[in-house]
Amino acid sequence: MKKRLIFCMFILLLFAGCAARHLQNTITQTSTIDALLAGVYDGQMSCTQLMTHGNLGIGTFDHLDGEMILLDGALYQVKSDGKVYEPHRALTTPFAAVCRFLPDEVIGLDNPITYAGLKKLLDERIPNQNLFCAIKITGRFKSVHTRSVPAQKKPYPPLAEVTAHQPEFRGKDITGSIVGFRCPPFVKGINVPGYHLHFLSDSRKFGGHLLGFDMEKGQCAVDICNQFVLILPEDKDVLKSVDLSKDRSKDLKRVEQ
Repeated sequence: MKKRLIFCMFILLLFAGCAARHLQNTITQTSTIDALLAGVYDGQMSCTQLMTHGNLGIGTFDHLDGEMILLDGALYQVKSDGKVYEPHRALTTPFAAVCRFLPDEVIGLDNPITYAGLKKLLDERIPNQNLFCAIKITGRFKSVHTRSVPAQKKPYPPLAEVTAHQPEFRGKDITGSIVGFRCPPFVKGINVPGYHLHFLSDSRKFGGHLLGFDMEKGQCAVDICNQFVLILPEDKDVLKSVDLSKDRSKDLKRVEQ
């Protein structure tokens, strides 16, 4: 009996180890950015389930209720009032991407740098644009420019219409973290090609979708990921009436800027 118990424990540990290795270098995403652009805002995956796939990531919440930030395994929600909340994990998400963050490279940011400067630096240091990069930046900022989105009611308007009237926020002399991803060009329609980042202050009182910043000093950690897992809604009717063959690149550009 004792030997059987030890064997069963060994098998369980073996499977757990395999699962952990499988999550390394892997970005897991629920739904697609084009579905979100088209107004598919009903949450399909619980935050509890989402967090089994990683400890760092970004997204949104049911009914498009604010910006999601998953940082060091803790979940935050920046609502349209500009405040940061800790949402119940039973809350659902219509779109999010997460990973188990294990950095491959750490870059010191010893001199002042802007959002544009950061993207240029990362593109130089990690030039392979055909791999995914998970990004975590910590530091002190002279200024940070963010936005969030208000919860929507049916019939849902397209995301470009929502963000045309988005609340924007500005923080000054603030410390915090930037998290998100640089995605390859070929994910067009699935995720955001290029950079998609969110911000959260150390005080947990300021954050949102990142629009711009002036950083004084900090550090950038990058996890290069060569695996991508897409999980579509289990409900077969969720995407049934959505035309995902349309090119929504212009809408995405307006949303991201």
